Amino acid sequence: MADTINISGKKLAIIVIVLLLLSGTFAGFFIGHSKSNQDSPSNSQPQYQNMPEKCRLPVGQDVNSWKEHLGHHEDTKDCLKYFN
Repeated sequence: MADTINISGKKLAIIVIVLLLLSGTFAGFFIGHSKSNQDSPSNSQPQYQNMPEKCRLPVGQDVNSWKEHLGHHEDTKDCLKYFN
């Protein structure tokens, strides 16, 4: 006689749910990680390629308010030259 493994419906459902949660978590991490590098305007716009990261305009930030912000900090005042 062949030996069979008996798994109840409840155990099978729990295993499927755990596998779906794990695969969804890993897929979300990898998709989110790859998109964050591609969608950033600081990486996709040519005028930002030679600009230091600390000087780059954040997503959704107004240029004038960003310039004002940069001007308030000693370590980022040199960034204003990129926006003239």
